[in-house]
Amino acid sequence: MCGIVGATSERRVSGILLEGLKRLEYRGYDSAGIAVIDKSQHLQTIKRTGKVQALADAIDETPVDGTIGIAHTRWATHGGVTERNAHPHLSEHEIAVVHNGIIENHETLREQLQALGYEFVSQTDTEVIAHLIHHERKTHNDLLDALKAAVRQLEGAYGTVVMDTKDPERLVVARSGSPLVIGVGIGENFVASDQLALLPVTRKFIYLEEGDVADINRSDIKIYDSANEAVEREVIDSDVNYDAGGKGQYRHFMLKEIHEQPIAVRNALEGRLSETTVLDDAFGEGAADLFKTIEHVQIIACGTSYHAGMVAKYWLESMANISCNVEIASEFRYRQSFVRPNSLLVTISQSGETADTLAALRLSKEMGYRGSLTICNVATSSMVRESDLAFMTRAGAEIGVASTKAFTTQLTGLLMLTVAIGKYRGMNEQQQAAIVKALQTLPAKLEEAVELDTEIEALAPDFASKDHSLFLGRGNQYPIAMEGALKLKEISYIHAEAYAAGELKHGPLALIDEEMPVIVVAPNNELLEKLKSNVEEVRARGGIMYVFSDKNARFTSDDTMNVLNVCHCDEVIAPIVYTIPLQLLSYYVAIIKGTDVDQPRNLAKSVTVE
Repeated sequence: MCGIVGATSERRVSGILLEGLKRLEYRGYDSAGIAVIDKSQHLQTIKRTGKVQALADAIDETPVDGTIGIAHTRWATHGGVTERNAHPHLSEHEIAVVHNGIIENHETLREQLQALGYEFVSQTDTEVIAHLIHHERKTHNDLLDALKAAVRQLEGAYGTVVMDTKDPERLVVARSGSPLVIGVGIGENFVASDQLALLPVTRKFIYLEEGDVADINRSDIKIYDSANEAVEREVIDSDVNYDAGGKGQYRHFMLKEIHEQPIAVRNALEGRLSETTVLDDAFGEGAADLFKTIEHVQIIACGTSYHAGMVAKYWLESMANISCNVEIASEFRYRQSFVRPNSLLVTISQSGETADTLAALRLSKEMGYRGSLTICNVATSSMVRESDLAFMTRAGAEIGVASTKAFTTQLTGLLMLTVAIGKYRGMNEQQQAAIVKALQTLPAKLEEAVELDTEIEALAPDFASKDHSLFLGRGNQYPIAMEGALKLKEISYIHAEAYAAGELKHGPLALIDEEMPVIVVAPNNELLEKLKSNVEEVRARGGIMYVFSDKNARFTSDDTMNVLNVCHCDEVIAPIVYTIPLQLLSYYVAIIKGTDVDQPRNLAKSVTVE
């Protein structure tokens, strides 16, 4: 995933583009670049590896002067971190392109274009788009027509913006799988991958829909849908506030990051889904070839990431028809283990530097695993560099020590992995499409869950004098209960334990009394009636319960039970949705307890020592 900014104006645009890139740097910061068309109709291009500031410093030394331009900040996918691989990509010093997403058939197109005489200077899939449009320009007088002809040949996901020195007052754009937004100005117009990039110059936005192409100049915007029909898209006035690195309106980073989860998950999905399946290249080049051979998955992680892995075990075994083991990294590396034939090792880490998990990854290279995949939030981390494949969660910077958006984006990636592996193990097209549809609804469902903030805050005083608590869940909600317990103990210092609800009668019922709050995760799934029986076991022994329940599950509040209704959602994404209320509960209980929410005692964000 990357950040795109484009502008066409009567004024110099380099400052607008740079400011936009700084605001999108959370989307990628291994390299950045800018291209403008000057008064002589020549392309001026500057690229730098590293953060956007390196590009800004270069522009200070060698200014670029033009009233139309595009810029990009990159997460490396195809090709390493080099200036040649940085965007924008050019063709014959006439066409300039920036792009988000993955072009799945880029190798085939590259061979075809090389046969036509085009020379490739990068390892990226994006350069294919630049040369393809240049080639189509030879038979299409209009730049937009050339773009339309080119995108018909692309397979995968893309949000792309194109300039042409032969038509130096237009930006043409196409969206398929990767969002683009047009900023509407006065005597100038803009385009970006996120409205945040354009807030300094406009508050009016047009969100392109799937399959749209658009033709943008400084005074006009024309949009065509996937059927090539001219359409009008609504202009929306935005009231979004941007805060580059602070807490903004929030009291703590943790609360800010809880509220950022809908956007973080939307970013994790961006460019990785077709209408009916998950794109293999979301996990890196060669993923499809590896996934076709996999017969077992071994997940290694620590803490919150371990809980994400436990949820994935339910998904992989029930939907992808593949066996899966999950193990804590510190245990895995110090015991003799058995490697099943054709096993994929999956490591999960927010930082990519977690000491035990990294050591387990390195140990695995001597153990005969078929391949390795890391699910990680830091593109430059050791785990990303040392794994065969990588899925970047795109959560953005997470400042609070207690992981929130890193966890939900890990779960999102693991559900996509379930589809990516499952389609080679008997998961039919209907099943794939159903999961993709559920994933597409996920950001909106998380927004609904975040709206429970005020109701959950009202429950927190009940925990002011409590020293212990019990969390219960069944099926794939059991690991979510474990994560809820971890969050509560991390930041409120209340002792919390989680159990599979069916285990109550095997010991934990002895703990139940009016001083032990019991938090229950109760989506409306096939285990609901079993869970209701477990709830009655607690009620019969005088326990006080807090039930996070699907609104259709028919729980009723009374003197012994506080019911908080969570939005109805597809069962497959319920573990992700139900994470949010538990995070909010732990946050507001910590506020009542007066602890240091963002930096709880004895803990650190990235555990880089054993």
